[in-house]
Amino acid sequence: MTTFATVLSGLLRTEPGRPLVTFYDHATDERVELSVTTYANWVAKAASLLADEHDLERGQTMYVDLPPHWLTPVFLGAAWTVGLVVGDAEDADVVVTGPDGVASWAGRADEVVVLACSLRPMGVRFADPLPAGVHDVGIEIWGQPDAFTPWDPPTGDDDALPGITQAEMWRTAAAGSLLTDGGRLLSEANPASPPGIATFVEPLARSGSLVLVSHAEPGWLEATYTSERATARFPCADQGPRAG
Repeated sequence: MTTFATVLSGLLRTEPGRPLVTFYDHATDERVELSVTTYANWVAKAASLLADEHDLERGQTMYVDLPPHWLTPVFLGAAWTVGLVVGDAEDADVVVTGPDGVASWAGRADEVVVLACSLRPMGVRFADPLPAGVHDVGIEIWGQPDAFTPWDPPTGDDDALPGITQAEMWRTAAAGSLLTDGGRLLSEANPASPPGIATFVEPLARSGSLVLVSHAEPGWLEATYTSERATARFPCADQGPRAG
């Protein structure tokens, strides 16, 4: 495993129909489940949006300003498919934001590509027009193809995160301790945050899956853990991973 594309293509060959990302929002009762194939389709569309629509290239930087949501791992995968570094706001060539970030990022839309996600069910468009220069992902992504091949594919030596190559990231993920091979990790952590990255990449590297919970209600977490047949949780009561 040296690149995101290598990892995802391996999962597509062996387990295309199994769940990969399951998302819950306890505040709205929303539940979204992406199989390996469905996730790959969304990643391809998002990668095409980045590279073909907005001319982003290998080595540039994406800042993911999204809350815990199923679109967060989609855009992480799209970034690494194109060869973008998922980095900090000050270095960003492209920003992916949610409704709460639109107003602040609109003022920088002449400097960076600003892609806004409504976070409404099924990834649909914003109900109201966005500020000039801000692109509505819910409009632009649907016309993108279900397959994407970069003209300049990243290698394992390309950075996935600042100072961490794709090969290093996947090597660390494969040796991680959040869950056993084939396990199912329930997490409240944002996959785009420094501690949350592992909750997304380790399940991919270890043929597992992620159950991502937003606005978690403590009384519902145990029921979600049980109903989704999770095998580990992050964080648990002592702020560490729990297996079992």
